[in-house]
Amino acid sequence: MSKGSTGYGTTAGKSSRRRILRLAGAGLTMVALGAGLTGCEDTSETGGEGSIPPPRTASPEDGGKAPEDGQAPAPLWTKSTSAATYGDNDELVAVGGVVIASGDPLAALDGASGEERWSLPGGAIPGAPLLLGKGTLYLASGKYDGSVIGYDPASGKETWRSHLGKEYRQPRPVAVDDQQVYVIAEILEPDNSSRTNVIAALNSSTGKLVWKEQRDLGTQQNGVHAAVQGRYLVYTDFKKNLTVRDTATGRQVWTQKTTKTSYGPFAVHQDLVIVPQGQKLQAFTLADGSEKWSVEAERFTTFREPTVLDDVLYIADSGRTLWALDPRTGEKVWQSTALKDAGAQVPRQFVRVGSTLYGATDLDKQGGIHAFDAKNGALRWTFNDASGDYHAWLVATDGKHVFALHGKKLHALHAA
Repeated sequence: MSKGSTGYGTTAGKSSRRRILRLAGAGLTMVALGAGLTGCEDTSETGGEGSIPPPRTASPEDGGKAPEDGQAPAPLWTKSTSAATYGDNDELVAVGGVVIASGDPLAALDGASGEERWSLPGGAIPGAPLLLGKGTLYLASGKYDGSVIGYDPASGKETWRSHLGKEYRQPRPVAVDDQQVYVIAEILEPDNSSRTNVIAALNSSTGKLVWKEQRDLGTQQNGVHAAVQGRYLVYTDFKKNLTVRDTATGRQVWTQKTTKTSYGPFAVHQDLVIVPQGQKLQAFTLADGSEKWSVEAERFTTFREPTVLDDVLYIADSGRTLWALDPRTGEKVWQSTALKDAGAQVPRQFVRVGSTLYGATDLDKQGGIHAFDAKNGALRWTFNDASGDYHAWLVATDGKHVFALHGKKLHALHAA
């Protein structure tokens, strides 16, 4: 199974309609949460004008593998879900033999068969991440009661719970490490309004508060992306802030303005945080914020979201070039123009299984889930369900399967 940074954090989208939708979703009422959502059921999603082929007659052991002619594989299974996503990478996770998509009810499907393992009504708040750490799934309470809850992802049973306090509203987990869960919550005023928020650390064994620090006036609770790397908690927000705090004390180590508002995730690797800022990709030292390296795309071209997998940094740009870089130095491993050559959509989320790199795109007839050769970026095939759904694609893997979520349709593909 692919590996990335040692910290667990949220990942999210970009400055697009799905980012605006996520912010809107964060404020939805409980009535809106239940509207239009459906339970899990079997569906047949073959045929149509997209790249998804008709059903194959191969045996279950062989089913779903990519055909020799480079066409996309048929899914091992397809299910309708209750998914209510806004295009963020942390809204689809695969762990403990199950795959879970953010929605209400929150349902875990068996990765191999697609059968429902467990279901949790009110389990996920739209806009809040499905946060994994220490074999636990951490969620903001769907009851909006100020709780943060940990579940066993394999069974859905509650294993941990914490409450920041009545003076705080809507605490949301943003990152987790081996000792602590990090949350951001609104600070309530006497009139029940809120103009400020707090970032806090909760002990992941006892649920007790370790520390809390009030954030600057004008910062927002929503739009925060965070990760933990060693002793550093790193996060970005919509106010063009890149901030690093000490995980033991909450003390701010440094903060600086980015040249572009960070709507999407960044990457962390060893002692660096790597942030896309328009035409430039920059790496800063976690200890003091000094720039370690930078890479520039072509003029009028902007970088998308970066991902570090197996010690390689993968990132695409708006010019349809796919980059593989050494995250320690920024040196180029390879560049591929396969997307440009094929007229294909640019991916903004990646997972890797063995020699295959999978990338998820926004909505586009030439998008979906791309499969690349991880050694050189050659485009092997593209899976698209031809549904025309306006939601962005999301991808996750358990090392054996690749799960592709598009709107309310969840597909399982064989991991080549």
